[in-house]
Amino acid sequence: MPSRRLPLLATGHHYPHSPDTCGFKCGNACARDAPNKSGNTYFGDLLRTALSRRALLGTGALALTPLAQAPAAAADPGARQPAVRGFEPVPPDSGDRVTVPAGFTHEVLIGWGDPVLPGAPPFDFDRQTEAAQARQFGVNNDYCALVPLRGGGRWLMVSNHEYATEPLMFPDWDPAAPTEAQVRTAWAAYGMSVVLVERSPDDGRLRAAVDGRWNRRITLSTPFEVRGPAAGAPLLRTSADPDGRRVLGTMANCSGGTTPWGTVLSGEENVHMPFAHADRVGDPLLREGLRRYGFPEGPSLRRWETYDARFDLGREPHEAHRFGWIVEVDPLEPDSVPVKHTALGRFKHEGANVSVAPDGRVVAYMGDDERFEYVYKFVSDGRMRTGRDTAARAHNKRLLESGTLYVARFGGDSPPEEIDGSGRLPSDGAFDGSGSWLPLAQGDRSFVPGMSAQEVYVFTRIAADRAGATPMDRPEDVQPHPVTGRVYAALTNNDHRGRTGRPGPDEANPRVQNRDGHVLELCERGDDPTAERFGWRLFLVCGDPGSPGTYYGGFDKSRVSAISSPDNLAFDAHGNLWIATDAGGPGGRNDGLYVVPLSGPERGRVRRFLTVPTGAECCGPVIGPDFVLVSVQHPGELPDATPQRPASHWPDGGTAQPRAAVVAVRREGGGPILGPPR
Repeated sequence: MPSRRLPLLATGHHYPHSPDTCGFKCGNACARDAPNKSGNTYFGDLLRTALSRRALLGTGALALTPLAQAPAAAADPGARQPAVRGFEPVPPDSGDRVTVPAGFTHEVLIGWGDPVLPGAPPFDFDRQTEAAQARQFGVNNDYCALVPLRGGGRWLMVSNHEYATEPLMFPDWDPAAPTEAQVRTAWAAYGMSVVLVERSPDDGRLRAAVDGRWNRRITLSTPFEVRGPAAGAPLLRTSADPDGRRVLGTMANCSGGTTPWGTVLSGEENVHMPFAHADRVGDPLLREGLRRYGFPEGPSLRRWETYDARFDLGREPHEAHRFGWIVEVDPLEPDSVPVKHTALGRFKHEGANVSVAPDGRVVAYMGDDERFEYVYKFVSDGRMRTGRDTAARAHNKRLLESGTLYVARFGGDSPPEEIDGSGRLPSDGAFDGSGSWLPLAQGDRSFVPGMSAQEVYVFTRIAADRAGATPMDRPEDVQPHPVTGRVYAALTNNDHRGRTGRPGPDEANPRVQNRDGHVLELCERGDDPTAERFGWRLFLVCGDPGSPGTYYGGFDKSRVSAISSPDNLAFDAHGNLWIATDAGGPGGRNDGLYVVPLSGPERGRVRRFLTVPTGAECCGPVIGPDFVLVSVQHPGELPDATPQRPASHWPDGGTAQPRAAVVAVRREGGGPILGPPR
């Protein structure tokens, strides 16, 4: 989830992230022109010339549920109006702390540098080493998952470690000449951590345990197996791996998802960052691919190429193609080799979340997190087997290797003049319409003229351009509801919408200079996730509730918590949607976690549940029945912050350096998160 210039606050001031955050996380993506130059025509313009709204959304050939008219289904028949009760929303905050509602408590579960594996030393900011970091919790954790172990009260927590900010990680870091020890320590800080979490039988609190059986660190040196239709392709072969089937490491791991068979999917996002010298690549196809994915010319920001030739594209141009995939890790088999899935396409993956179709096939929904990029899904060829036995799990772990990769095209149903870029609702009272899933490839078959299947998988963005997908306002988390099957997509923001030479507003992205983002709700035709047609509407148009260009699901905007830049999504047992933000918002400085009902009379009533410390991003929420986990990423990364003058001392206080961490929230004395205390 790249950090970017923040939206306007209610005061009219900006609250910027550190330039280091923007530079080291995403390469200042918000300051650069977006790589998508395709100029795709908005599909709504085409549809309006050929089809009426009745044909699209009524009982015509597409037979789509008219989202703007149909009530959202409740997740639990026993809770048909899943109102959010049991806490008072916290006010906006700008302090160096986590704030939670009255009657709740929170504590750090694990943070950067805490021991994960036996023998790991205590964290020492001034004496970091590769060997120590390889056994400690990594830096800047993002996605978080809990996979239950049998017997109850124990889970395996899987956390992504998205990126390192070396100027704030090493007091003597020299941008022109980092030391090899610093570079290798950073490599060990990337990747993923698997940590045993146990519930205390005494007070019910969660505790992270150092464990030699289950715990695991996955870094930039961990071997990965490449699977799927592009495994072994010439575009993936390097001098170190002439077969194109074994990659060292994973990086830029952003969000993810947990599969029904108990594995964790992790999205490799800003993988362009550590590479150097795209300008030295001579092959025109490779040059275009590198440009389309934003790979830098000249030396890299981190100078990794100084110590490993694979990051020098002039010497190893195919190494770039070995990152940008969905990664699958099996925490229940600690000795298993993690996998990179080529069938799900290569782009700047925010994550992947799985739904099971009525016929047993699995569908993974994905977003490409950059301005004017696309929403994707993958439909497996095989069908999931039920049960947790060894044979069923082994079968299910191969489901993402073969299937059809699709990209979304959205069409609106309002007259073009009513989509004026202000965010005001059109005359029918909703931003809504229908769309189609455009097939890109299945196995060895390409559906994109002029591209082979292997080229589609490696250069998925280019394939989606040619297919005519709809450029969206930074698609991040795309989550299917676990009961209703409706799909929710966080479109974080896009302040380039409507600029000269860039796409203007459309009904799925209705605001120019969209600083605050929106949340899209999608219903597959026949409630079947394998369908190739869908209906959609915007559930939230975020920002200052006092602005006429915002929309909160139809709820009274005077009674909501203002929200901006939705990023990660999650659901609770009542069917409510939880939203973590990245970029602050109107009325307050710090990012936070929000909850909103999807049905009933409180549909659209957003309430702020917590806020994170100054300079931090709220990531990876896990909503349990009586606890909430959030990842607090890059606390204290503000302009002018340095190790000598840290902008935060969270979570340790005093004069300590800030550390990213997982925070556990629960009621004082126990009890359900959204119910009355015990």
